[in-house]
Amino acid sequence: MIITYDIHELVPYINWVYFFFAWQVKNEDEKACLRQEAEMLLTQWEGRYHAYGLFELFEANADGDDIVVRRQESGVRRIPCLRQQQGEPPYLCLSDFIRPITSGMNDQMGGFATSADMGLEIDFDKDPYQKMMAQLLADRLAEAAAERLHEQVRKDIWGYAKDEHLTIAEMLVEKFQGIRPAVGYPSLPDTSLNFVLDELLNMKQIGIYLTESGAMKPHASVSGLMMSHPQAHYFSLGKIGEDQLLDYARRRGLPTEVCRKFLAANL
Repeated sequence: MIITYDIHELVPYINWVYFFFAWQVKNEDEKACLRQEAEMLLTQWEGRYHAYGLFELFEANADGDDIVVRRQESGVRRIPCLRQQQGEPPYLCLSDFIRPITSGMNDQMGGFATSADMGLEIDFDKDPYQKMMAQLLADRLAEAAAERLHEQVRKDIWGYAKDEHLTIAEMLVEKFQGIRPAVGYPSLPDTSLNFVLDELLNMKQIGIYLTESGAMKPHASVSGLMMSHPQAHYFSLGKIGEDQLLDYARRRGLPTEVCRKFLAANL
């Protein structure tokens, strides 16, 4: 499923905290002025630029620390995940929130991607300030599209939380059921998993292309998984040991040194 979003639909879903953080603005008056300018630009861009969402729902099961995804058109794919190794138990892995394959019962999991128009990254090259503003707002629009798409998935497309009645403020602090762990974020840090996700979703449908390392272009893009388990919650993987790196490389089917590069921040 592909959804095109007008800017005005996404503005209420923007989390301005990260926008102000990017500018390193802390004074409330400065924040108000910066937001006013940003909202004026977003109004000017209405109809000229858009954001896009892509979602598919798959049959899935957990097989150890892997998530096995089945799709009629492209067969079976494995999404290798990583398990916490430090701190206090339980040591979590995203596969914990999917019904195990040994249960004999299928579960479901979503895959998604969102992006803002590439023009927001390339149309303002002659003005450094406008370029910075456009790039940061493009990031916010891609994240807002993920927020809006997730709401639509929960209430309508997948419909596992049809009776949800949350304000946007409550959504922004993750009061909803389920999670949408994004590739490259704390629980799913390996950006090269975008190649697996791209095989499932065909992200080019919304204009997303991958670099050799799995990074997305446009930069203002988000991709990841959607899980509905009532007890699913976000966590940070933290540091992993050499034993898990070796096991992960085996499950990814990649040389250990390649995976070491992808997971450098977690080693």
